[in-house]
Formats: sequence, structure tokens, C-alpha cells
Amino acid sequence: MAKYLVIVESPAKVKTIKKFLGKNYEVMASNGHVRDLPKSQLGFSPENDFEPKYITIRGKGEILAKLRKEVKKADKIYLATDPDREGEAISWHLTKALKLDDKDVSRISFNEITKTAVKASLKTPREIDMDLVDAQQARRMLDRMVGYRISPLLWAKVKRGLSAGRVQSVALRIVCDREEEIDAFIPEEYWSLEASLLPEGEKKPITAKLLDKGGEKFEISSEEQMNQVLAELKGKEFKVCDMKKGERTKKAPLPFTTSTLQQEASKALNFPISKTMRIAQQLYEGVDIKGQGTVGIITYLRTDSVGISEEADEAARAFSYGEEYLSDGEGSKKSNAQIQDAHEAIRPTDINRIPSEIKESLSRDQFRLYQLIWKRFAASRMANAKYETTTVNIAAGDYTFRVSTSKVAFDGFMLAYTEADDEKQEKQVLLKSIDKDTKLKLEEFDPKQHFTQPPAHYTEASLVKTLEELGIGRPSTYSPTITTIIARRYITKENKNLYVTEIGSVVNSIMKESFPTIVDEHFTANMESLLDSVAEGHLNWKTVVANFYPDLEEAVEAAEKDLEKITIEDEVTDEICEVCGRNMVIKYGPHGKFLACPGFPECRNTKPYYEKIGVACPKCGKDVVIKMTRKGRRYYGCIDYPECDFMSWGRPVEKKCPRCGGYMVE
Repeated sequence: MAKYLVIVESPAKVKTIKKFLGKNYEVMASNGHVRDLPKSQLGFSPENDFEPKYITIRGKGEILAKLRKEVKKADKIYLATDPDREGEAISWHLTKALKLDDKDVSRISFNEITKTAVKASLKTPREIDMDLVDAQQARRMLDRMVGYRISPLLWAKVKRGLSAGRVQSVALRIVCDREEEIDAFIPEEYWSLEASLLPEGEKKPITAKLLDKGGEKFEISSEEQMNQVLAELKGKEFKVCDMKKGERTKKAPLPFTTSTLQQEASKALNFPISKTMRIAQQLYEGVDIKGQGTVGIITYLRTDSVGISEEADEAARAFSYGEEYLSDGEGSKKSNAQIQDAHEAIRPTDINRIPSEIKESLSRDQFRLYQLIWKRFAASRMANAKYETTTVNIAAGDYTFRVSTSKVAFDGFMLAYTEADDEKQEKQVLLKSIDKDTKLKLEEFDPKQHFTQPPAHYTEASLVKTLEELGIGRPSTYSPTITTIIARRYITKENKNLYVTEIGSVVNSIMKESFPTIVDEHFTANMESLLDSVAEGHLNWKTVVANFYPDLEEAVEAAEKDLEKITIEDEVTDEICEVCGRNMVIKYGPHGKFLACPGFPECRNTKPYYEKIGVACPKCGKDVVIKMTRKGRRYYGCIDYPECDFMSWGRPVEKKCPRCGGYMVE
């Protein structure tokens, strides 16, 4: 009997796929890439036509030895790496590392790890798509050029440990630009006016907002103007002058792409982008479902397509909430022209695998993310929601006030799913008893002073949305890009908001001054479209690389001559070094902040750094600080531990409980 070898990327997939195939199939994992450019050097040279020099990744020798052993036994080899450019490149590297040129080798790919999908892929094997491989090679080399030529410059001019990146540096600039907008923002005063009106025969008043004067919109920008408006309205009769009833449609959402899943999981579940991707990877590779064994329960998680296979669409329609809830099939839309539309959207592999029925087999976070994906996909196949709307215009002298209300006439897709932003909106009540003859009695005016607000700070979710809209990076790059700029301490995250640090500002200034092209969002987006052209076979990958390198080299040489060295001082604390008496400074290590003596190397004293929250310990009166458990969960404890054992999962506040006098938490 013939022997077959299937090579996948992740060991987690081995168990899942093995049970789908017969005894004559061996399934093994490459653990991701097996070859890469050498870490110690650029890995290619312009003199050698930019031909990359690949070497075996350290630590992969043993894996390759085991794979070679199985290759010798196999009559046919299937390369089943992920269905994207990265996966295509890994398959190509495997053919080189395992010397498979004289072997019977086929490339197979599947969008979901289910028995049907895996078996179907074995029936439709193909050759490795070298256009996709070349696009990945070009991306890798462009990233290597930027990282390896600019990072040493940052080490020399600022400090060691910094880095630049083709996408990373643009993401940093976007956050810095927003911070500059916020800093430069000058608030402007404006006022709004609401009238509380009681319709005849009603017990509850309605609230009408000032709309216009004499049919023209106007702004009230000072208290003096507001007083003038109130004076003109004094004694005026309020009467209904216009009333319209209508219907508004809210479209069913599209199923998730990588970017929209990251954004919605951040809003609805409070997941960081990296956590969303890690849990989605687990759901894709396979989880042990009671009574079903190990199976992948969502489709491939790195995608920018909103397309759905016919089989999945039919299954979703068969799983119906009722005939009236089925969509008419017009809900799908074409993807953005900039993106790689190679896969399906993210969806459950089986719509009949209802979240509540498999809850026991999943961790809490796996269940929450799977439920979000399942509900969104179910909703995407359902009918639009319909609202009945009522708009009432009320005249008072020259002024017009307006009341707008709506109620759900048909819930449609909202029966299955409501977006996080919609859940926060107040539900409005329909006006029943008002018509043109209704008399209205003024109860009171409510004038309010406001100030225009600066743009909001970026969050991880809004930064991903911006990167996608600008065409910067790809689904697989959003999470590592944001993780890197946080890890490098270019930006810091507080209560979901992203803030630029001093070092982030310095690096961004250097990049803008010396490498304006690299941090230009339009240039970076254009580079992505060139890589797409390589993937489609319209452009030679070496042309892209060869055109990029000389300009970069010239900019680096100029920066080495022109840039002055920048010194970033360590943050001094009021903590005194008990060895030599100096004020200790904050340093950064692999595990975050710590306190160190500035007298190094004469004094090598260090101690943990704890961030104070400005609240006294309820037990001993010393400072409460932020601490971490071994598993990385945040808690609040006394700085004097172990002498004082106070701890709290919730953030304590200064206010005491009015009933018992105990401490309270947010």
C-alpha cells in the first residue's frame, strides 16, 4: 500500500488532521518556517542581483531530520501549510530544505480543518504558486532592508534596543500624528437648547431639541447669544407644525474579516488584538469537542475577504430562525480592491455547532470569541432590521424644535447579533399620541454649554481600522505590528488608549526627518499594491526590491552624517538607593520596568518597580501599587508585602463605603 506524508505548519493541527485520514497517511509539522535570511547579516547583496541567501533556522535541525526520515518512506508528499503567501513560502522552503525536487510533491490548501475540507483538498492537489512565494520573498527582503539598515542608526544616535520597520514605523507615525492633533487642538464653545414639553393628556413630557431659526440652521456660541434666544422664546406658544412617519432599514452585517474581528473583539470582549489572534488560532487549529473529537471550529483567521462558500451559505440558510428572517441574498459586497481576496470570511466551520451546546468543551475566552464569530456569521445571512421612525417639528415663534424617535418594527438579523456600538445606544420610544392638533405645554428649558472635543486617542481597534483603510500592512501584520511598537515602548497603553512615549516621539522625529518616504502612508500603501502585483504574476519581485534599495541606502548614508546624537534621560524617582543614597531611576528590562541605581557600575543595586495608584493601603496606610501574578494577571497590593498582606483584584479608590467604612473598588 502506498505511503503518504502530509506536512502542516503547526503541531496542533497534526492531531486534528490525522484522525481524518487513513492509516497510510503520516501527518507531521514543520513548526512554521524552517529557513530564513541569516540574523547576523542582511542576507543578500545588490551586486548579486539581490539573490537571497537562506539558511536553516537555529533549532529546526532536529525537525528537518525527522521530516527527512519520513520523506524517504513516503511515495507521495503533500505540503499542507496555511492558505496564504506565508504558507506558500513555507511550502517552497520545505521543498528546498528537504530536497524534494525528485519526489512526487503536491501543494494542498484548505480554508478550514474539517474532514470534508481536508479530503477535498487531497483530490485537488496543485503545484506551488511561485508568484505568491515571490511576493512573500519581496516583503521579507523589504522589511529586512528597513530593519537592518535603519535600526543600527537608531542605536548609534539614540540608544540600543530600538528598531525601525516598514509597517511598524508608519503605524508609529499615525499614532504620533494623532497625539500632535490632540495637543494642538483648541476647544471652541457652543451651546445647545432642549425644551421639556408636556403633550395634552400625557403624564410624561417629551424632550425637543432646538433645530433652526426661520428655516436656517444657526449656532449658539456664547452665553449671551443663548440668553437672547431664551428672551425671544419667552411666552411663545409651542405647536406641532410638521410630522413625518417613515421607515429606516439597518443592513445585516458582513461576516468577519481579520480586521473587523480584531476590532469587534476589542469593543465587545475587551480583548487585546494579540489575544484575539491567539484564541482564534486555537479555534482554527482544533479543539477537543465532547462527542466529536478534535476539530477546527472556525475557518482560516487571516483573511480580508467577506466572501462565503456556497455550501456554507446554504447551511446557514437551512439553519433558519424562520422564513421571514432569511436574507434575500443581496447582503454580500465586493471586497476593497487593495486587498488579497483569496479566502472566505471568518465563520464557523459548521453553523449547527451552536456555541451554547459546546460551551463545556471550550475555555471561557474560546467560548466568548467563538460565540461572537458564530452570531456574526448567522446574522450576515439574515434579513435587514426595520425601524419605524417619527419626526415631529415644533414651532415656537421663529424657532423650530425637533423630536425624533424610532422603534424596531422587525428585528431581522438583530435577533441573532447586535454590534457592541449599537448595544450602547439608548433605546428611543415612539410617540403615539401626538398629531398636528396636539397642544404642548412648556415645562422648562435646558440650555447646555459644550466645548468641541479633540480627536480621540487611538485604541488598538481604531488603529487596526485606520491601517486597513489606508491599505497599510495585511491581516497577518496588524497584531505583530502593534505588539512590537508597544514592546519597544514607543507607545504605551492605558485604559485601552494608546499614548506616545518620549522615546516614541524621538524615533518618529528621526524617521520623518531622515526617511520621509518610509513613514509616508501613501508610499507604504503603494508598496502593498506592488506586492499584490507580484502575487498576481504581473511584476517581477526583484524589480520591486531593486527600485527600493538605492534610495534607502542613500537616505541612511545622509542620516549617518547629518543626525546628531540624542540623549534620553532615565526617569528619576523619589526612591532612594539604600546602598549609596542616590535617587533610583526607572530602567526597562525583558520583563518590563525595574528600579536601578544611576551609579552603575560602581553601585549595582536594583529592585522591582511598582506603580503607585495614589491610594493608601486600607490595612497599614502605606501605598497601594499595581502588581502582576505569575500568569500575568493584574492585581493591587500593598507595597509593604509581605509585612502587609492586603490585595484586591479590583482597583481600590480613596472613597470609603458609607455603610461600613470599608474600602471601595472601581
